[in-house]
Amino acid sequence: MVHFRHFLNSIVVAVLCGSFASASPWPSTLKHSTHRTRDVSKTLQIEVFHPTSTFETFNEGIDHPLSKRDDASLEETALAFVKSHLQIDDGSVAFRSGFEGEVSSHAFVRQIHDGIPFANAVANVALNKANKVVAFGSSFVKAKNIASSTPSVTLESAIATAEQALSGKFNEHPATLEFLVKDDDSVVLTHVMQIQNEETGTWFEAFVDAHTGELVSITDFVAKASYRVLPFQEELLTQGFQVLTDPQDLTVSPEGWHSDGTTSTTVTAGNNAISFKGAQTATTSQSSPGLNFIFVQNPDVAPTTQVNVDAARVNTFYIVNTMHDLWYRYGFTEAAFNFQNNNFGNGGRGNDRVTISVQDANGIDNADFATPPDGQSGRMRMFLWDLTNPMRDGALENDIVVHENTHGLSNRLTGGGTGRCLQTLEAGGMGEGWSDAMADWTEKTSAAVPDEVLGQYVIDDPAGIRSHPYSTSADVNPLRYSSLQTLNETLAKFGKSFSFSLTALSDFGLGLTSFITYTPLLWTLMAFPLRLRPIPGPLDIIIIFALPSLFSAAFLPPGFSHPPEAEVLKSTGLLIPNFGQLQVFPLDVEIESTRESMSVVPGHYHLLEIVGKHVGQWSSLELLSYNEDEFTPLPRRLEVVITLHDDDIVILPTHNIV
Repeated sequence: MVHFRHFLNSIVVAVLCGSFASASPWPSTLKHSTHRTRDVSKTLQIEVFHPTSTFETFNEGIDHPLSKRDDASLEETALAFVKSHLQIDDGSVAFRSGFEGEVSSHAFVRQIHDGIPFANAVANVALNKANKVVAFGSSFVKAKNIASSTPSVTLESAIATAEQALSGKFNEHPATLEFLVKDDDSVVLTHVMQIQNEETGTWFEAFVDAHTGELVSITDFVAKASYRVLPFQEELLTQGFQVLTDPQDLTVSPEGWHSDGTTSTTVTAGNNAISFKGAQTATTSQSSPGLNFIFVQNPDVAPTTQVNVDAARVNTFYIVNTMHDLWYRYGFTEAAFNFQNNNFGNGGRGNDRVTISVQDANGIDNADFATPPDGQSGRMRMFLWDLTNPMRDGALENDIVVHENTHGLSNRLTGGGTGRCLQTLEAGGMGEGWSDAMADWTEKTSAAVPDEVLGQYVIDDPAGIRSHPYSTSADVNPLRYSSLQTLNETLAKFGKSFSFSLTALSDFGLGLTSFITYTPLLWTLMAFPLRLRPIPGPLDIIIIFALPSLFSAAFLPPGFSHPPEAEVLKSTGLLIPNFGQLQVFPLDVEIESTRESMSVVPGHYHLLEIVGKHVGQWSSLELLSYNEDEFTPLPRRLEVVITLHDDDIVILPTHNIV
């Protein structure tokens, strides 16, 4: 049996769902959703650009050109729909990847020219079980000026330029030739390669103009947490280790956590993750035969003491594997670009388990996660914190580990496994918020709604490392979506901007309690679930909202803005089959009532009808449902409110299921 000593207070986990960029761009003075300025060094800044994205939903679904064919593949279906919907020819679009789930299928395509793909002009198609298109997102462009598809600068010269500019070395990952859309609507041809610096931890994807030799854009694969460091002397002790026996989920990790099906280990290494210090050979070995990993952390001595190093490696190994197993259950599988060495023939690219470097010597008071494309390992680096004596280890603060690991999740899912799609300022901020939300929800043990902070252990400060706690109180956290109009990029980098959005999503708790939002509209509620098992309880409802919705944020990049027209997200077989729907109406639309129904899927919660009537600013809806699974308790009623936010009326759940 496998035993792990760990620092996790609750194994019950939920995650914030994805969001979608829209056709409504930011004002010219605010380019958060399409631009981001990257400070590469003291002397080099690079502005990253992603074309404005559009997103459409089609209620019960619409037919595609191959609907009458029973043998059409997902690739054929997606390409036919995109060509028809965007009125483009065969030479303008190519299939990139896709997968079929129990409830929905998702295809990711790219714009091409002369057979060369565009790096930042992509689209995604979501189909329901009836093979109807229910959602489509696109950042395809009508380019005014496309560069010649024959490079005049050699790849070797481009690599040298990138290495010098980014202070790193080409990592031998195969380079590609891709077009890149610029914000003046021109399209440049670029050599694309990966540049790493092992000492500093940087890991970039560089885009070098194949005609001028200029470095024109980058993808930063490393997602770093941002911190507010105000060290106080008040001590916050750990909440206690426990010993867990056989925590692995053998359904999704069939060989356990210490084998890839070919090679078995007795150290903190396996198919999903490896945790080490300094070198990947420096793992922690079992403390006794039978895969027992029992190491008692001593907070009174330096974290570099051997027993504390072992505790750190075991704890991070446990957390990352636990998240792998949980996320897999809800759709983050091999075909959906997860992190595994052996994919067991289930699609996707293997040899990309998460590498966890604890007490990494290349940083202090921080942590980061690099997410290269599917097929390359995600890299987590956990650093020591020197704000106390003795120092503290971020590897023993689970909210930091979960936060970093969630960057791997969101970066892989958003964009079809490319790791490219959370590069604008707004999208990157949303990634920080999603990671904080996951870290928040891992700590839930009741339906209470406390203010939530991150990183209080490592800095020994109950206020944590964010500028404000996540709270339902405007007095505690005054930040709003409108704060983006005044906050600059520097502030955003330090967690004072986009993470505010999750103040809204303060708590689902064990009873699905108090969902309150301060933003004008959260498209993050749109859900595209991959149903892998019946739903045992309310927390799973939130998890289902989470992972699959990110699949549909495949275009570049997601954002908070919404289309000007009213959108009603109906309860179809593709949307969440157990919770209801988010409905948004402009203020000039009078809401009398709304009734939708969906087909019954045995063994799941089901929405029969949701009825609402607008009566002033506040109202309530009643969700009626039933369940054919006699072994699963059924919530009978869910209260929600219709509330006024800026220019929208938003219907959201607000009270417990009763």
